Amino acid sequence: MTSTETIEFENSYAHDLAGFYTPLSGRAVPAPSLLKLNQELAEELGLSQSFLKSLDGVAMLAGTHFPPSAKPLAQAYAGHQFGGFSSQLGDGRALLIGELIDQHGKRVDLHLKGSGPTPYSRGGDGKAALGPVLREYLMGEAMHALNIPTSRALAVVTTGEEVMRHSPLPGAVLSRVAASHLRVGTFQYFAARGETEKLRQLTTYAIRRHYPELAGQTDDAFQLLRAVINRQVALVAKWMAIGFIHGVMNTDNVSISGETIDYGPCAFMDRYDPATVFSSIDHGGRYSYGNQPVIAQWNMARFAEALLSLINQDDINLAAEKATAELNTIPELYEKCWQKELSRKLGLLQKEEGDLDLIKELHSTMEGQDVDFTSLFRALATAARGDDAPIQELFNNQDTLDQWLLRWKQRLGREEDADLTKRAEAMDKANPIYIPRNHLVEEALIDAVDQGALDKFDTLMQLLKTPYTLQEDKEKYAEPAPKDAAPHVTYCGT
Repeated sequence: MTSTETIEFENSYAHDLAGFYTPLSGRAVPAPSLLKLNQELAEELGLSQSFLKSLDGVAMLAGTHFPPSAKPLAQAYAGHQFGGFSSQLGDGRALLIGELIDQHGKRVDLHLKGSGPTPYSRGGDGKAALGPVLREYLMGEAMHALNIPTSRALAVVTTGEEVMRHSPLPGAVLSRVAASHLRVGTFQYFAARGETEKLRQLTTYAIRRHYPELAGQTDDAFQLLRAVINRQVALVAKWMAIGFIHGVMNTDNVSISGETIDYGPCAFMDRYDPATVFSSIDHGGRYSYGNQPVIAQWNMARFAEALLSLINQDDINLAAEKATAELNTIPELYEKCWQKELSRKLGLLQKEEGDLDLIKELHSTMEGQDVDFTSLFRALATAARGDDAPIQELFNNQDTLDQWLLRWKQRLGREEDADLTKRAEAMDKANPIYIPRNHLVEEALIDAVDQGALDKFDTLMQLLKTPYTLQEDKEKYAEPAPKDAAPHVTYCGT
């Protein structure tokens, strides 16, 4: 049935950035049906669940019909994809419906993925398959529970149509929420066209929306570069600390808000290996786990290039020198952020000279040992309580581990509060038991797509909401894939 309720959207992007997008209306789908609704997120956004479940609400979430206050549009942007520049990309299968003010007073986008073709589709069908949509729903919620800035899914709507990929697959639309969808590639789009006035307009909007403390500063474009660098570096440090691999760190997938967006061929690393890649098309390992900090700096260099005409409009060479000096601070900045994240995981609450070397030595000790990354840090808390057996069992060669454990325990003993039980309790709050284990995610998605069964998906989703809390009879969800399991591979579009 239809609903007398509606949603009142704000539309600052549409109002303030004319010429930065293409307005679009909805497309029809055979049989839209609400499959998943993120009730917690709906509540945070102040959205009526009864409306979202109504015919009008489902039509909005499917991209077929919108409330009067919505101004659906496809955003224009460019981007470097695997190092090669495309001057026009844009939302090829996505729509920005409008903006909402959540219960904390924060402005967010409500965005659809898989809602049909747009002028930026480049021959694609603009649709999405159910498996990848559910995957992004799960990954975003897992990252949110791990306290990593991320876009989140509000709902999954099935469309009642088939999407042709390698075979016919059930179609779906994901509605997702993000601080915004302003990307490095958005700036590149106008910089590549030499449209300095639009670049200035975009910079002013970005500052007002994400970095209001910079408004009015005479060097605001440079300050924006610095602020975005800080957030991106902090974000990637969090990814590295948790073993997350984004998979496609193209500049059009880098949000200037500092959130993780555009989950495609992403995954969490099981056995520690800096060269780990999950993307089927990343043959050279450009976006491997260990390369992510380097790529973050590369992406920020592309952002800096896009802003040069605003950093110093009279002398591009001086602008480049200033930007380069800022970019050169990234390795040290990243190291500080990474050390902060890993210190929490190791129970080091105070700073001491030599801590960074201790952290690096642990990672060197893991290399070539088939050590499960997530299990190792959880087992460290057990070692702090006096039982080394669980962590020793993770290693093929225990000798180097035992040497490191001795140095680590000596370091813990120099903490102001050297009570190892308290240190272990603090570590438990920093090291998850449950992550989206790749083999379990695949099992859940196969059941959902092939059989229409969401039991495994829902069980996994429930565990991932409280990743630091041990659940009875859920041991298998904390275990890595069997060693004889086939390599995990994800694909663009997933």
